[in-house]
Amino acid sequence: MLRAYRLAPYEQRKWEALQAVNPDELKDYLWIDICSVERKELRYIEDSFGIRFPSKQQVEEIETSSRYHEENGSMLLIMRLIEIQPENEGLALYEQDLSLIWQQDRIFTYRERESRVFQELVRRLKGNTESVDSSLKLLLAILGQIVDTDADNIELISQYIYRLSNRLREADYAAQQRIILQTQRLQEFLIRLREGLFDIQRVLSLMIRSQRLSEPYREIVRILLKDISSLIDHNNFSFQRLESLQNTILSLINLEQNRIIKIFTVITVVFMPPTLIASVYGMNFRFMPELEWKYGYLFAWVLIAASSLLTLLYFRARKWL
Repeated sequence: MLRAYRLAPYEQRKWEALQAVNPDELKDYLWIDICSVERKELRYIEDSFGIRFPSKQQVEEIETSSRYHEENGSMLLIMRLIEIQPENEGLALYEQDLSLIWQQDRIFTYRERESRVFQELVRRLKGNTESVDSSLKLLLAILGQIVDTDADNIELISQYIYRLSNRLREADYAAQQRIILQTQRLQEFLIRLREGLFDIQRVLSLMIRSQRLSEPYREIVRILLKDISSLIDHNNFSFQRLESLQNTILSLINLEQNRIIKIFTVITVVFMPPTLIASVYGMNFRFMPELEWKYGYLFAWVLIAASSLLTLLYFRARKWL
């Protein structure tokens, strides 16, 4: 699917099949967005406009030089789009790579599927077309929306961590185990978000050196870099909160296990004196005065009960129970 946008005044056109697109119809559009198409279909647009989107192997490269490139008046950027959404009383992470080609008169974007980043960006541009009257301003708007979406992702995780902390207060042993698994999953999400923030930070750090950016636009990039640094700090703080939550859960589990072990220990110690008394009177010696005593059996039971009771009273006096 291909969407073409003109922003002053706002206009949007949509084609389901790329072969149905007449390249001459797109020359007056500022933004050409391609989504959910096969590579062989994409070749038609590439040949029509003389551009080349990176291959899947190039997209998967982690080197900074592979994610930012300038050539023949064009600028190529590869960034990671990460979206976190509520799903089944939890959170789910969706990510994909975005290939963006900036030219003096238009921008091309290519991604594998729909994204909340672009849906929100189109909504904002539709309501404020005057602020974006050039391809460079549109490029910075796209980058800013990616950063804003990452901020929303981190905030959503932060809210979910708060809910997990509240659930922990009334969680039983099984619920605590589930919370541990959920915290581990959230840690993975934060790691992916941090990697995405590092990617866009590296891209912007190279972009700010470009001669195609005048000083006002460099200042916008600097603001985005500061925002990313703040998000990385917030991400690290959320990660520390999850570690603290995990430590709290493990401490509670250890306390519960210690309480159980304590109960078994008390039971064992309480029955040690009766076991000793019963063992003594179970000896098969010939001369044991109590064996011929009328009240010997009752005396043994009183002795057993008294030894257990005295042990319990001693534990209570020491506040071990």
